[in-house]
Amino acid sequence: MSPEDGTRLRKHSVLIAGHRTSVSLEDAFWEALKEIAGHRRQSLNQLVAEIDQTRNAGLSGAIRVFVLEHYRRP
Repeated sequence: MSPEDGTRLRKHSVLIAGHRTSVSLEDAFWEALKEIAGHRRQSLNQLVAEIDQTRNAGLSGAIRVFVLEHYRRP
């Protein structure tokens, strides 16, 4: 993926608590989120639902912060 591709905003549909919602994130964040879910042996929907339960603001921003914090951990 080129740097330009990583900044392209993409909308994906996710299932949270039985409801479909649309989330817009840059490609780089979608790839990182999928990688994290795989390492945790969770589906993407499970991981997003977990993030959703702890957020205080918008879901897209909460996902970005989650990914950033994940990769900042030693």
